[in-house]
Amino acid sequence: MRNSLKQKIIETCDHKIAAKGPTVGLSFYAFFANRNDDPELLMEAATWWIQIHRLDHFEKAEKVKALVLAER
Repeated sequence: MRNSLKQKIIETCDHKIAAKGPTVGLSFYAFFANRNDDPELLMEAATWWIQIHRLDHFEKAEKVKALVLAER
């Protein structure tokens, strides 16, 4: 996964955790605007989320962040 997407995931997770607490959940759609202006990047996130890690639709932000940090 490209570094810019990893950084966006970490920032989004940090923001959600700060706003709603450590048990907040999110889906990979949380990393994108409502408009699909970069389908290639969306598919990269979906592949990482669904095929590589086999995550559920909603996962805890802390878990997602930990997975990304483990890959650095």
